[in-house]
Amino acid sequence: MRKVVITGAPGSGKTVITSRLAADHPDRFVRIPEAATQVYTLLNTRWDQLDLAGRYDAQRRMYRLQLEQEAQADREHPRGKILLLDRGTIDGAAYWPDGPEPFWRDVGTTHARELARYDAVILLETAAALGLYDGDASNAVRFEDASAAIAAGETLKRLWEGHPRVLPVAAQLDLAHKLAAVEQLLDELLARPKRG
Repeated sequence: MRKVVITGAPGSGKTVITSRLAADHPDRFVRIPEAATQVYTLLNTRWDQLDLAGRYDAQRRMYRLQLEQEAQADREHPRGKILLLDRGTIDGAAYWPDGPEPFWRDVGTTHARELARYDAVILLETAAALGLYDGDASNAVRFEDASAAIAAGETLKRLWEGHPRVLPVAAQLDLAHKLAAVEQLLDELLARPKRG
């Protein structure tokens, strides 16, 4: 077990949870930050403010940045540590204007190849499902309203469902309970013997 993606719709707690786990257990985890937030911050914009060409460009940048960050972490951190990824390459297909298949072709890969990059996926449900969604208040580059966040979660669920280890975590009223649920899943995953 080397690469574990923690993903989910906007407002699901990905960044808080991956940051907290890496900070609390630096001997165990290395956090790979979300590429989308980095790219939008660099461009000083967000998805809904870009024209079509800008959306294509931003998603290509995110894909390349994700690959670079993963490769750098592989080089710099010992094999005993788990890379906790705040999203994975698959997530870019959810925001490609023409849908997933054209995304894979554009970036020169396949859905199956991207799924195989990761050992496990923890899929977080957005707080919007409980009516607890703060929009862009906690992330300035977030553009989705609550209904769009829920829809994005469904899209991500479909994109990741081909992976053999997708573990869902439901929305919680208290983020501490969600963090505890993720920690328990990670403990269970890391206790399993590796297949093959």
